[in-house]
Amino acid sequence: MFIENTEDLAQNKLLLLYIIDKSEKPLTNEEITEFVLEKNYMNYFLIQQYLSELINSSFIEHITKEDKNVYHILDKGKATLSYFEDRIPNKTKEEITNKFIQIKKDEKKATQVLSEFFKKDDNQFMVNLKLVENDETLFSIYINVPTIKQAEKICYTWENNTEYIYKNVLNMLVGEKITSVED
Repeated sequence: MFIENTEDLAQNKLLLLYIIDKSEKPLTNEEITEFVLEKNYMNYFLIQQYLSELINSSFIEHITKEDKNVYHILDKGKATLSYFEDRIPNKTKEEITNKFIQIKKDEKKATQVLSEFFKKDDNQFMVNLKLVENDETLFSIYINVPTIKQAEKICYTWENNTEYIYKNVLNMLVGEKITSVED
């Protein structure tokens, strides 16, 4: 067991609550651990101890989401964080915010869903749908449509259902079972 004063213990638990709360996507144990160790906020064993204690005291929960075990902040954790967030140094909160901004930029660069259309002639519009990952095109298709409304609808549908469409087109092309929207 590590010897630590009560203020450090509280601040470290608040820090973990803050990280889990401010992340736009649920974080795994590995992601939280890497995040905290990278900035040397606390050591590995303290991270694991505090995550366990936060679960046991119902501040956070460990759930399975999209085939991953992730942490989710509960109402009790949010309430506690709102009361005591000022105990986390502003510099630390700023570092965390900047790290999440960088992660978001990296993810956006890593996978891009692109859609565009242009007028080909009086009665034709050309739609291009693309899926790009790490600057490499994984999927690209051009579709000729007669109206701007259809072009806009195709772009909207692609942007909001990319994974489903890509997976099913690929499955159709290789002759595998087509999955439903719920899968």
